[in-house]
Amino acid sequence: MPVGTCHRLSKQELNMAKVFDATSTTDDVLSGVNLQGKRILVTGVSAGLGVETARALAAHGAQVVGAARDLSKAEGATAHVREAASAGGGSFDLIALDLASLRSVRACADALLAKGAPFDVLIANAGVMATPFGYTTDGFETQFGTNHLGHFVLVNRLAPLIRSGGRLVNLSSSGHRYSNFDLQDPNFERTPYEPFVAYGRSKTANILFAVAFDQRHRGRRVRAAAVHPGGIQTELSRHMDQNQHQSIIEQLNKQLAAEGKPPFRYKTIPQGAATSVWTAVVASPEEIGGRYCENCHVGQIVADNVTISAISEGVRGYALDPNNAEALWKKSEEMVGENF
Repeated sequence: MPVGTCHRLSKQELNMAKVFDATSTTDDVLSGVNLQGKRILVTGVSAGLGVETARALAAHGAQVVGAARDLSKAEGATAHVREAASAGGGSFDLIALDLASLRSVRACADALLAKGAPFDVLIANAGVMATPFGYTTDGFETQFGTNHLGHFVLVNRLAPLIRSGGRLVNLSSSGHRYSNFDLQDPNFERTPYEPFVAYGRSKTANILFAVAFDQRHRGRRVRAAAVHPGGIQTELSRHMDQNQHQSIIEQLNKQLAAEGKPPFRYKTIPQGAATSVWTAVVASPEEIGGRYCENCHVGQIVADNVTISAISEGVRGYALDPNNAEALWKKSEEMVGENF
């Protein structure tokens, strides 16, 4: 800018300059932001974070396509999303997607590719947590197959539709700290199955997929990041009984007390979805590209030998390691039988 001139910041630029935190909501993050003309895909719009993410974006003018396995359930859950879209100048449509079936994933991608309408953002929000041991339709361990491989195929098939300047946002979790992925035994054929270890592997994979996707597409100004939404009460915990749930909270509060921190408090759903929205349309691309975001900011690497509570901030280095990311990409291609 020439000396002596004054640049009046737009509402969007002012919003990018704001500092948000764990208490910020989707409406806080999107205050003053106009998303008209933006087209955004959000998976998992039948409950919880997916519904709120879709609502917030559509209410600010975005054309949102919501993907869900159970369309009748999603129709009921998103009635207010359509109302918000109508009031805010946006739109909302549904498409069928079962991430536990590559046939369904490919059909969803084919339908969107046939339509040919580009996307500005893909938000890979859907997922499962701590499921009993089982397999997807294609024979993959349920959590790795659903949380990672389903999105891996969907996103890579849709990559040609992402506009220059677009983004991929993968929903991960602080649960990635339970485990790195296991290149040699992704389906627990030789390893005793532990629900949260399997969850951790899949959430690490979500981060590594973002790292590798960002590396491949940043040359055309498409960036990717992973997001930890925080601790929220949603349907994600439906496979845990009350005793398991209480035990985890008690253990967590002991860890927090040892760190000199207050007891754990759940985020609201609008607070939980805020980081997805911030990463997708508010933060600068250079800030979030190839990174892990939490509480509406970029998370910092915490060394593997440093003990931290499950709810504390920080990402393990193995989840951002580019060599790990490349190894996972190749293994994922091998497992799904497609090269991207």
